[in-house]
Amino acid sequence: MRRNDEMKLGLYLVQAGYHEGAWRDPSVPANGGVDVDYYAHVAALAESAAFHFVFLADTPSVPEQDPATIARVSRNDAFEPLTLLSALSSRTQHIGLVATATTTYHQPYHLARMLASLDHLSRGRAAWNIVTSGNKFEASNFGESALPDHDTRYVRAREFVEVVKGLWDTWEDDAFIRDKQSGIFADTTKLHLLDHLGDYLSVRGPLNIARPPQGYPVLIQAGASDAGIRFAAELGEVVFTAAPSLEHGKAYYATLKEKARALGRRDDQVLVMPGIVPIVGRTKQEASEKLQKLQSYTHVDVQIGAADRSLGFVTDLGSMNLDSLVPETLPQTNFIQSRQKVLLDLAVRQKLTWRQLIRLVSDSRGHLMVVGTPDEIANTMVDTFEQRAADGFNVMPATFPSELKDFVELVVPELRRRGKFRSKYSGQTLRENLGLKRPLNRFTQAGARSRP
Repeated sequence: MRRNDEMKLGLYLVQAGYHEGAWRDPSVPANGGVDVDYYAHVAALAESAAFHFVFLADTPSVPEQDPATIARVSRNDAFEPLTLLSALSSRTQHIGLVATATTTYHQPYHLARMLASLDHLSRGRAAWNIVTSGNKFEASNFGESALPDHDTRYVRAREFVEVVKGLWDTWEDDAFIRDKQSGIFADTTKLHLLDHLGDYLSVRGPLNIARPPQGYPVLIQAGASDAGIRFAAELGEVVFTAAPSLEHGKAYYATLKEKARALGRRDDQVLVMPGIVPIVGRTKQEASEKLQKLQSYTHVDVQIGAADRSLGFVTDLGSMNLDSLVPETLPQTNFIQSRQKVLLDLAVRQKLTWRQLIRLVSDSRGHLMVVGTPDEIANTMVDTFEQRAADGFNVMPATFPSELKDFVELVVPELRRRGKFRSKYSGQTLRENLGLKRPLNRFTQAGARSRP
């Protein structure tokens, strides 16, 4: 199926930048994680370049375990996504607002209500990045000793998402008539109880807010394990992934689209957007020096902690010979299995030592990293797009706001010169800007089918 010739761009919004050493860069505000004006400035910069959305990752825990690592990372002092994006909804006009929220430790009614509220506040710009908890320290924050089994988390997540979508449908689009003359505020013939009773959840409904402007906020997923790909193919409208090479990206893209097609979904309704970490220089040397400076800011404890976490806490890198080769196999993790596999495959293919892999994780965590001139970065992005390894990219600047500014001022014009990125917003809602259909209300459809 032919797709639009223009790629989609999202911005991975973190307080300092994607590189582990970003917060120590002199250009980065040290308190950015809890400064709403700083986030508003970064979001406005992305909006000025017509990015499709800003994306906030999240984990409801401190993900590191070693005090020496916790002392040196900046990621544990930042806003909760839905709270921050609600604030940004009044300080932006067009850009989409993507909140990460786990199905493992949320309740569907609360989350459906919060996401619907964000969609109303933003006039149709909300999206939900659906995750299952993947950090071992989350469980003990919610009264459990360990995370549920990996595949069990996905089974519960599928039911959770269906409940949330059902709650968004409990009021038909025109149910709230607000007629002062008659005194009727809501047409209760257009109100529907959900009455869900499943294997994991029991939810009556209805939701106590009108159906979201988009019908549903855009559903975003990042599944890359076997269970995750099945989940993404079934429910994801935008799918994030880590694709460190063109070959990896093409294989993932083809697999996901094929599985989605088998479920009756159209290619243009399942958008694949891998991460890219661009380090932009006016010369290759300038870009390389930027990366070297960030690497010099990153303590070895932070590097090892990030690698241990990304590999799923199945190794003790602090006690290993770091100059030995990474083995072909590692014990399977109950945490983020797909990231472990991406990193291990990359290490084996490139014959990396543990020291080299640890540095790679610190730099990019297994995402595509391009260090070079605007022309080189644009060429890589266009090639990846044209070879059906991506429908767009989740841009992960190494530092904020300077690397985002360089990307907007130097790379975006190159993409536009090649006819691969838009110059303005084309729709009112995030769905419209992404080319995604507005979902019909299940109860309205059921009623239409039952009428003679």
